[in-house]
Amino acid sequence: MHIRVLALALATGVMMAGIGGAVAQTKGDWVLGRYKGGDYWFPGVIQSVTESKAVVVYDDGDKETVSLSNLRPYDWKVGGKVECNYKGAGKWYSGVIASLDAENIGINYDDGDKEKTKTGRCRSK
Repeated sequence: MHIRVLALALATGVMMAGIGGAVAQTKGDWVLGRYKGGDYWFPGVIQSVTESKAVVVYDDGDKETVSLSNLRPYDWKVGGKVECNYKGAGKWYSGVIASLDAENIGINYDDGDKEKTKTGRCRSK
């Protein structure tokens, strides 16, 4: 498994944070980060990277320095499962990504509701 990840990283120009560690990207790359080390992955952009940490500006405007082990490459795509803060009202609901264009995301919620919102209002497990 590690050999495949390493080969993919070398082929795509992505540097590795160490065997078994997260794949670290470079400044300006869109990533998913575990905000404050929590259970969910939130989208953001790397502002700077060192050997063991990165500064991430999340799509909702929050900014933090995170361990590279709390980052992974951005992998959201149409058909993927996410949870979103429906209408920004503070409650999270699960659904499927129906459309995705930069920070604009369309969600088909599991309960039948639909919404077009910003990626900063969404997270994944």
